[in-house]
Amino acid sequence: MNARPRVAIVTGGSRGLGRAIAAGLRAGGWALVLDARDASTLRTSEEGLRRDGAASAPIISIPGDVNDPAHREALAGAARELGGLDLLVNNAGVLGPSPLPPLAHYPLDGLREVVEVNVVAPLALFQSTAELLRAAPGGGRVVMITSDAAAEAYPGWGGYGAAKAAVEQLAAVLAAEEPGLRVWAVDPGDLRTRMHQEAFPGEDISDRPEPETVVPAFLGLVESDRASGRVRLADLEAGQSSR
Repeated sequence: MNARPRVAIVTGGSRGLGRAIAAGLRAGGWALVLDARDASTLRTSEEGLRRDGAASAPIISIPGDVNDPAHREALAGAARELGGLDLLVNNAGVLGPSPLPPLAHYPLDGLREVVEVNVVAPLALFQSTAELLRAAPGGGRVVMITSDAAAEAYPGWGGYGAAKAAVEQLAAVLAAEEPGLRVWAVDPGDLRTRMHQEAFPGEDISDRPEPETVVPAFLGLVESDRASGRVRLADLEAGQSSR
């Protein structure tokens, strides 16, 4: 009996970092469950992954909003159909108001959305997939995408940064509560993504690296037994280049 391929859920998998991570995992033979709010973009991304990758592992794309409990259950159900879940990548997120406002003028409804999408939804998706992750051979992996804005005080980044700081605390406590899992808060660094462009409307961000450049470091992490904790992909890249 053939062993099933490893299975990963990647939220926000239609573009940017999520799309790059999905491509890297597929090249490594992972089966994928992808989501995004825009069904058309997600469908195009899936078609590209199938066309560009030689792997035969399944891809299941489910358009929807991670804030929706039914959508989260659909993602968990898709992983269950594929035989289990080895990796959960909570990548989907929102920046909040753009241009970035100071906290004195930050719209509170916007802050609530930032917290719901960036903090509440990732925890809720973990809750929906916890049993699958605990049952994964060797222990499941959970990646919470974070940012240096969680640790540094950048003007305008108060809402997003506060949400990501909360994400990092969730990851830290989750690691303490779930010693059988690897739980990493992963800071990918500044990348050339649509979200980063929204943070700097009208500015040229072409000096930022493409998301694909950090994928080797990301793959090295999820393939490793590195202890749970906060991880900067730039540090992993530096370690690889010094060998």
